[in-house]
Amino acid sequence: MISAVAEMYEIHPQTLRLYEREGLLKPSRTEGNTRLYTDEDLQRLEFILTLARDLAVNISGIAIILQMRERMEEMQRQIQDFVKYIQQEVLTRATAAADPSRGAIVPVRRTMVTPAQSGRRK
Repeated sequence: MISAVAEMYEIHPQTLRLYEREGLLKPSRTEGNTRLYTDEDLQRLEFILTLARDLAVNISGIAIILQMRERMEEMQRQIQDFVKYIQQEVLTRATAAADPSRGAIVPVRRTMVTPAQSGRRK
């Protein structure tokens, strides 16, 4: 609840409401509209308070930093997904290369091609 979180972090409940209004925090709500903070919300609040208290970053700066952090995390997830895809693709192709009958769409016949004799016409 907002009062417990405010007390725990020694901040005014209005500060938490401001962070929520600015989109920095998004606590869930009960049917009675009481704010409930998850462990993830509290970790995010600790990061926000570190930026505000220790680094003197204003609310606009905090919003930009949080947005950049989220983008970086999303890009990291995309990179991990891409690496998994590449690993799977390499494994699939290596398996197909080990067994020529697998993975071929059309069977390939190799024939010897001899160069035509140039300069002779009949």
